[in-house]
Amino acid sequence: MILEGREMDGIGITMQKKAAELERLAEVLVTGEQLRLRLHEGKVIKDRRHHLRTYPNCFVAKELIDWLIEHKEASDRDMAIKIMQKLLDQSIIHHVCDEHREFKDLKLFYRFRKDDGTFPLDSEAKVFMRGQRIYEKLMNTENTLLLTREEEGGAFERTLVASEFIDWLLQEGEMATRDEAEQLGRRLLEHGIIQHVTNKHHFVDGPHLYQFRMNFRRRRRLIELLHERSRSIPESHDSPFCLRKQNSDGGNTSFLSVSPTKEIKVTVGVRRSSMSSSCGSSGYYSSSPTLSSSPPVLCNPKSVLKRQVSPEELQTPGGPFLKKTFTIVGDAVGWGFVVRGSKPCHIQAVDPGGPAAAAGMKVCQFVVSVNGLNVLSHDYRTVSNLILTGPRTIVMEVMEEP
Repeated sequence: MILEGREMDGIGITMQKKAAELERLAEVLVTGEQLRLRLHEGKVIKDRRHHLRTYPNCFVAKELIDWLIEHKEASDRDMAIKIMQKLLDQSIIHHVCDEHREFKDLKLFYRFRKDDGTFPLDSEAKVFMRGQRIYEKLMNTENTLLLTREEEGGAFERTLVASEFIDWLLQEGEMATRDEAEQLGRRLLEHGIIQHVTNKHHFVDGPHLYQFRMNFRRRRRLIELLHERSRSIPESHDSPFCLRKQNSDGGNTSFLSVSPTKEIKVTVGVRRSSMSSSCGSSGYYSSSPTLSSSPPVLCNPKSVLKRQVSPEELQTPGGPFLKKTFTIVGDAVGWGFVVRGSKPCHIQAVDPGGPAAAAGMKVCQFVVSVNGLNVLSHDYRTVSNLILTGPRTIVMEVMEEP
């Protein structure tokens, strides 16, 4: 019996290692796709002519490196080359004539394989694309599938009951039979897209709880391609807005919580959400940019607010708070801010290069309404979900102290 238990533990560890490897591949695919969409929006990708020949949907390597540095995706040209070489090695991009297997800082034309139909759709890529489509469908529709539930004495957020998930797959026409749906669930787990809440079970048609391990909507920083590491818990899904990762002089990986008129606060770590975090804080898992087998250490940064206020105080006639209205158009990978707190929520962090910062949003502002709906009595999870399931363009009213 003991040997059987050890053997099962070994199989589980092997499966988790394999899932982590496939998950790293998925991160490259998602990061590359986010970059492709951003470059299309910025008109960096376009039809270009050379020697009387037109090359559709391509970019100039030298110009792209300039763009990466300008948008703070790379600190220098060498780093930009390494990032793009990673995408080239993974067949995300290629030279338009396939004459260069290295990404060079020259006036050479490169293209995303997804833009010319040459992207290799192997079995792994198909699973990731299927998983992303299912993820988006679940996030974009009102359903009762993703709920906080308990299993083995613990409470877990945004969980799926395996049997209910299979019912949904059949209703949506994703699969034809329960057996096929169960096999899809198993493949999603083996590829690191979902996982059992305590990592004790493979995917089976029954009452066990599972969570999405990957947040496909998280805003990726390209530098993450050079710092691969696996995770032991799912990414945060309680807020669809993530910060861009910066490199400080000391070599630490950090996120910046910034306001143009206030001192910059640097929080070391890669943002993750604690399953037990309260509405007034967000969880972070501190880590080093170097590869390490050590598990991440949980720490909770303090709220950026100097003091909490009530909805009544915000709405007091003649009070000190000023109301502002922002119209924020999300880009290819999000809106670029983090909401936290409860009754009222506040802006915990703003991506300096994101759409929210461009619109004038700052930290410590209190959220009054989203698309005309008053949210002063809601917590940040409700507000985040309201934005996530709404249109790409959002109108937000906030209040701030002058």
